[in-house]
Amino acid sequence: MSDPDLELDSRRTIYQRIADTPGVHFRALLDDLEYAQGTLQYQLRWLAEEGLIDVSDDGKYTRYYPAAEFDEADRAVMNALRREYSRRILAHLLADGPLSTTDLSECLDKAQSTVSWHLSKLAEADLVTKERDGRSVVYEVSDPDRVKYLYTVHQRSFTDKVVDRILGLWDGY
Repeated sequence: MSDPDLELDSRRTIYQRIADTPGVHFRALLDDLEYAQGTLQYQLRWLAEEGLIDVSDDGKYTRYYPAAEFDEADRAVMNALRREYSRRILAHLLADGPLSTTDLSECLDKAQSTVSWHLSKLAEADLVTKERDGRSVVYEVSDPDRVKYLYTVHQRSFTDKVVDRILGLWDGY
């Protein structure tokens, strides 16, 4: 990336926020950086067209990543880690798993339907596997090393102290 690519302060600031918070979504950028919506849209489009950032749609948000730093599987993990309850579910599965929907519902103090919805999204992204265990279904993280690594490396960019306590054992990863 040459200096002319990021010669504008706004462009450089936006790129730096994306680099510091990979997987950040548009509304968070808009709130944090306080640029006009049109300015932010234009600069994001420019950065993407120049190949400086990658864009990922997680089904709810459009998320932004520094180009070539995250492959598709990494972006799927980061997309999930950026969603509060998906991050908490992954944390519990890694720390205590495999767990059923009922177990996770109790851990999170959320309705089973809410937990089930998040688990289905995680399964669609191939982040968790499910296996029938008698009358219940238990879930397990598909690639625990990848999730642990990405969480550990980008931990400061997440704002969830509950997950930090659950996953405190990864400080030495």
